[in-house]
Parts: sequence; structure tokens; C-alpha cells
Amino acid sequence: MSIKFITDSASDIAQGSKKDVIVLPMTIGFGEEEYKDGVNLTHEEFYGKLIESDVLPKTSQIPPYDFECAIKEASADGSEIVIVTMSSKLSGTYQSACMAASEYRKGVYVVDSENVTVGEMALIEYGLELREQGKNASEIADTLNSVKKNIRLVALLDTLEYLKKGGRISKTAAFAGSLLSIKPVIAIEDGEVAMLGKARGSRHGNNLLVQQIQQAGGIAFDMPLFLGYTGLSDSLLTKYISDSRPLWEDHIDELKIFTVGGTIGTHAGPGAIAVAFFAKNK
Repeated sequence: MSIKFITDSASDIAQGSKKDVIVLPMTIGFGEEEYKDGVNLTHEEFYGKLIESDVLPKTSQIPPYDFECAIKEASADGSEIVIVTMSSKLSGTYQSACMAASEYRKGVYVVDSENVTVGEMALIEYGLELREQGKNASEIADTLNSVKKNIRLVALLDTLEYLKKGGRISKTAAFAGSLLSIKPVIAIEDGEVAMLGKARGSRHGNNLLVQQIQQAGGIAFDMPLFLGYTGLSDSLLTKYISDSRPLWEDHIDELKIFTVGGTIGTHAGPGAIAVAFFAKNK
């Protein structure tokens, strides 16, 4: 029996890029205009619109009906289904998936990744590896639920402007931060966004990211490891990779880099960089 995966576009897995992985798009609204993330709005197009827009775009969760249709299509050949969603504490998409899956007595399993973007992607990638190892859908879901707490996603934002637009910080704090070149360092902890610190300048921010990886006990290089960036240029991520070279060299042949789409980019803004990895067991 084959196993297929369903996820949301907050995972930043490109449509059709992975066999047997169905990516359901989140809806992104710019005023009266609505787009499907990764379908009729590329990541590049999103950041072009974001930079030009005076107001923050709105994102909408995936409704249960979309999951119902995807499950019906994917299971038509008898396949079992593993659904992996973005954190339930950041979106109602997980609840939508559970509602759709409740119509099936067996063969459909839903996993709350408790993560987003490249962190969610890392969990799905590990699920695919488990499938290659011969695990069934139930075993894959159980294992993903067990290991997801080992995923660390840490990120450095380039600007406070979009946190201000989203009402998460005051205009005064954003203005002061821009004058001082303050760059927030954040993480996903227990499915929620946590502020780890505020760096003054990119170099200090890069150092804080390295420190967070070290505090996690280091990277399990035999597990999925992904880096991501927001905006139209990867120059800041390239600099971070160069500055933190001792973390990677002699451990991995190639770093896998992805663009972060509109679901998360709406709040992070352009110029952010993120690292998602499985922490070593202490």
C-alpha cells in the first residue's frame, strides 16, 4: 500500500516538487485581491507586492473542504495519507485537516508540525525518509509526533517594520529599532513565535544564530537540515553561511536553501534568514 502526504503552502514546499506530496495553498489577500500562495502568486511576486503595499496582507487558513477534496483524490488508489500542517497555535489549518480526516475511520493521519516554513519542511522530509524505510502511515505519524520536538527553527529578521504593521510592536519601538539597526532573533518554541533577543547589526545577529544552534546541542547532520530566506535576494543568507562556516564544513556536502513564501513572509518581511535543523540528542 502506497503512502501520500498532504501539507499546506506554509511549509514552502513548491507545488509538484516532491512526488506524492500534495501542497494545499494558503490564501493571501492584498486589499480586494486574493491569491493562492504558490499557485497564482510566486514568492518573488509576493515580495514585490509586499514592498509596494502600505498595508499588511492578510492570510487565510485552508478550509476543511480543500482537505476533503485532497484526501479523496489522494486515497482513490487505496493509498494511506499522512497530513502535516503548520503549527496549530499559528493557524486553524490543523483543525481544518482534523475535521476532514474525521470522515475516515482509518488510513488518514494528521500531524501538527508545531512549526512553519523550513521547520515544517524538515519534518515532512523526514516523513518521506521513513516511508522509504518501509514504515506504514500510522508508524510515520507516530514517529513524526515523537521527533518534532527536536526540530529547532531560529531566524534573524532584517527589519521591525512588518512586526509593527502587524501590531506586534509599537511604532515607537520600530522607529527606535531602525535607528539602532536592531534585528530581532526569533524561534519557534512549542508551536509559537518566541523572541530570543535583539541584535545590533547583522554580524551580531549572525553570532546569536550560531549561539542558538550551539545551545541546542548542535546539529544532527544525518537528519534534514534546511535554510530559508525572505525577500528578493539571498545575500544576507549567503553572508551568514560564510560567517558560520565552522558549523557546516566537514559535516555536509551541500546546504539546501529555500525561499520563504507569503504565509510567513507577511510577518517576517524581506531580508530575514532562517535555519531549521534537528538538534542532537543530549
